[in-house]
Amino acid sequence: MNKSIATFAGGCFWCTEAVFLQLKGVELVVSGYIGGTVENPTYQQICTGTTGHAEAIQVTFDEDLIAFESLLEVFFATHNPTTLNRQGADEGTQYRSEIFYHSDNQKLLAETYIQQLEEAKVFDSPIVTQLSPVTTFYSAETYHQNYYQLNKEQSYCHYVITPKMNKLSESFTTLLK
Repeated sequence: MNKSIATFAGGCFWCTEAVFLQLKGVELVVSGYIGGTVENPTYQQICTGTTGHAEAIQVTFDEDLIAFESLLEVFFATHNPTTLNRQGADEGTQYRSEIFYHSDNQKLLAETYIQQLEEAKVFDSPIVTQLSPVTTFYSAETYHQNYYQLNKEQSYCHYVITPKMNKLSESFTTLLK
């Protein structure tokens, strides 16, 4: 087993967590907060947009089963990396698109992938996803963990997350558990 960690902020962590939990080789996905200035922030604190944290997920994965490049592909396909501090109706710095790299290799792979997306003009607008070295990751409160699986009937899940899950199952069948 070749365990690695990746950390992605792609708007609402409920959405990104639900997506990444479906991937082969992904062992654990934890929703949380990263990139801010307050130690041990709460959800209520980060929702103010004043702590500097992003809603993010920390993914533990087996590189023998799924490559970091595949995680990047799924990340960019399942959120909008062209809207600054916004995903759909969710607005604020806590909903920014950011990759917190754990190694120089992850940084290089992310830079290369973003450049490829830009050159291929995959998106109508420029990619605004930030790349930053990983900092302290704080796990979110228990009720945020595995949120989609536990709350599928909630309207936000039904209208926002379920379409992402459908796109995932249509576009990435070979990567799914």
